Formats: sequence, structure tokens, C-alpha cells
Amino acid sequence: MDRNTSDLTPPDESHLGAAPERQQTAALAQEHLRASAFVATQTASESATTIAEMAEVVIAALRVGNKVMFCGNGGSAAQSQHLAAELTGRYLRERRPLPALALTTDTSAITAIGNDYRFEEIFRRQLDALACSGDVLIALSTSGNSPDVVLAAQAARLKGVSVLALTGQHGGELTKHSDLILQVPSVDTPLVQEVHLMVGHILCDAVERAVIAAPDTFGVGRLV
Repeated sequence: MDRNTSDLTPPDESHLGAAPERQQTAALAQEHLRASAFVATQTASESATTIAEMAEVVIAALRVGNKVMFCGNGGSAAQSQHLAAELTGRYLRERRPLPALALTTDTSAITAIGNDYRFEEIFRRQLDALACSGDVLIALSTSGNSPDVVLAAQAARLKGVSVLALTGQHGGELTKHSDLILQVPSVDTPLVQEVHLMVGHILCDAVERAVIAAPDTFGVGRLV
């Protein structure tokens, strides 16, 4: 008996494109992860001492009751609040909370300052209001040239605030306005940001170890 061709369901061939796409994505993943590992390894080789020096600055400030501030734009803004939260909350271990804040989170302040003055002032004006001599500003900018971050760094140094800059390969304007600078050896923004987060985590780890080793030495002289 002849079969009615109208009853035949075409085979589902949608899966045939999955294998090549999956292979391409797997290759992309390998390429990106290897590139990230390469840049991280280079940073470890070139800048481990700088990271240790940065940790010493942060620890010394927190010991005498000062605070750590963070600023950056876009992904760097997200990392700023991420790292501030690691200090006020915890990174890996139970310990006392530590004074830290991201200048990227107060939308009322940011929009008011940006509207009433100019966008480049959003961090500088907050820093003028909140910073004390002996505090630390960690400034994140992959280019090193973000005008709002550069202005904050300039204002910080005028107030006696230590500036630790995390940038990309060239460092930009922040090289002129930082006490310590870590220049990730890449011009690829995502790779630079990934290493910035690694460095931030290392700083949090070093601080946390210091707090646990000698908790009574932290916050001496803190008023609130």
C-alpha cells in the first residue's frame, strides 16, 4: 500500500548545527581562559611585589582606624562595590567588619553631582566630603585615563589619602597621580578587568589574614 506523503513528519534536523557551534564555543573558551591565565601569570611575575606593597598600605590604614574607598566606571564600578563588600562583610574568614565604601553606589549623589556640576566630578566631590587624611583610595581604570577617576586621585592626594591605582598596560594619567600603580600587561579590557578582580581578592585575603593574626591592632583610634 502506498503511504500518504502528507502523513510523513520531516525529520528534526535542528540538532545538526549544535555540534559545530559547541566546538566553536569550546574553542573560544579555551582561547579566552588561556589568554587570561597568560596575563595573570605575567602579572604575578612582574607585579607581585607591588601587590604586597599595596596590601601593606591598606593594612596600615585600617590598623589606625582609617578606611578604604574604591572608584571606577562600568565593570570597574561593579568591582569597586564587590571589593568594598568583601571588607565590610567578609572575604573567606570570620572576622570583624572593616571600614570600606565604593563611591559608585550612591545614585542620588552621583546623579546630583553629575547634573549640577559635571560627570567628571562624581567621585571627587564625594571624596572631598568623606575622605580623611590617612585613608586609602583604590582607583580602577583599564585605560588609566577616566577623567572622573583621575580627578578623584588628584583630590585624594591633596587630602593626604594614599592612591593605589589598578590600570591596563599603559597606565595613562593615573601614573602621575598614584602612590602605587599596578599596570596589567594587556590592552584587552576584559582581561585587564579579570586581573583587577584577582588583585582585589589578593588584597582582601592579605587584609583578612592580618586581622585574624592580630585583631586587637585594627581600628586603633577609630572614632565611630
